[in-house]
Amino acid sequence: MPFNNNDISATTPLLRLKGIRKEFPGVVAVADGSLDLYRGEIHALVGENGAGKSTLIKVLMGVHKADRGEIVLSGEKVHFDSPIDAHRAGITTIYQEFTLVGTLSVRANLLLGQEKTRKGIIDNNYESESARRIFEQLGIKIDPEKRVDQLTVAEQQMVEIGRALLFDARVLVMDEPTAALTPREVQTLFGILRGLTANGIGIIFISHRLEEIFDIADRVTVMRDGRTIETRPVKEINRKRLIELMVGRPIEDEFPRPEHKIGEVRLRVQNLSGEKLENLSFEVRGGEILGLAGLMGAGRTEAARLIFGADKSTGGEIVLDGKNVSVRSPRDAIRNGISLLTEDRKGQGLVLKLSARDNFSLANLKSWSRLGWIDQKQETARFYERVKNLNIKISSAEQKAEDLSGGNQQKLLVARWLETDSQVVIFDEPTRGIDVGAKYEMYLLINELAAMGKAIVVISSDLPEVLGISDRIIVMKEGKIAGEIIDVRKASQEDVMALAV
Repeated sequence: MPFNNNDISATTPLLRLKGIRKEFPGVVAVADGSLDLYRGEIHALVGENGAGKSTLIKVLMGVHKADRGEIVLSGEKVHFDSPIDAHRAGITTIYQEFTLVGTLSVRANLLLGQEKTRKGIIDNNYESESARRIFEQLGIKIDPEKRVDQLTVAEQQMVEIGRALLFDARVLVMDEPTAALTPREVQTLFGILRGLTANGIGIIFISHRLEEIFDIADRVTVMRDGRTIETRPVKEINRKRLIELMVGRPIEDEFPRPEHKIGEVRLRVQNLSGEKLENLSFEVRGGEILGLAGLMGAGRTEAARLIFGADKSTGGEIVLDGKNVSVRSPRDAIRNGISLLTEDRKGQGLVLKLSARDNFSLANLKSWSRLGWIDQKQETARFYERVKNLNIKISSAEQKAEDLSGGNQQKLLVARWLETDSQVVIFDEPTRGIDVGAKYEMYLLINELAAMGKAIVVISSDLPEVLGISDRIIVMKEGKIAGEIIDVRKASQEDVMALAV
């Protein structure tokens, strides 16, 4: 049942959210949220962090109770007191962080909560047959007996989708479903989603990757400041206008490219080798933004970790400002002015339970310590100066890092490394999981660092991004450099992919 924009005026929506309002103490999370989803439709829901998307979906799923508004499913008003109620009605959400049990088998996860038993014993044969049937429907091959923690991220996502189908889902909500997938896995996922809509399932697709909206969605709804701003067929809107609706102001250039002077070579890597790298050589000049592109597993993150001393190298040299340096640990890297913003800011960059100020100070305590005591007055003063300069939105210095938005978490890491006076800054997936407004601020910040004469390396799987902000691009493949793009402004995504595959 393919979706047709021309038919919706005479069709009852599969799902209607109308005039939803949800307040928390002191905060209106959703002031007026509305969305219509039709059978066979992929409907994108977009907006900046804090726009109200997550709260709207939690109201739909029965996690929160709306203060006002209504939910209509197949023409009938419904009310869900819990996610279980929503599941029973055929509405399932697949979150960015999966809800699978890693130590259980695939088949056990698929039927978790709806197991079939015989005399109190789980029917394993029934589970295996159900798994094979659902994977055949999806057109994929996954061993039902395999433990979930042995699957790839893409395979785990397929298990989540399979579980939703076994619950007879009519509405499937997908929250950032492609965040950790390779381009090839993304296209596989999109093929499966199109197959689901052909069977009449409606899909709400939430993503910060705007190019995917234009690739997969039929219509798009924009939320801003807790309100539904506009719903349009995707074919009737362009990327620039979509961004402007999300941020509420004109955007002259999605990827700002101010002129900055490129100076002498500051970082030179010669024949660097490690477990997954072989004889890697490249250089970065002061004021230059070097993009590092390639498919997942190409060795980009491994290169960054070797340069930062997080992994042990088996050979090669690192030269900073013409001098050979020994980098055997992150401490050595920091001492020599090298910093790394990891791709996993929550797992490897921040200590989430610590305050924003404590996270800022982790690499800088020596600067404020006297005879083993921290000068807290100086520490706090430096912290607030960086907060002001980088426009980090926090309630106080004591606010926990886990409570900050993705963009502010990333800027907090930048503040930490700027305080160390780093001259080489490596960004690994700097805008993953942050909204378009925060992305724009991050691009401005990267350009500001380059204008200060620092050598910048940006690793990104987002091809429009790496093409938009880089002065030069190196493409990696299977632990080696596959090619280099000098004239970035004349290059295309196809040029990068031709080197990467």
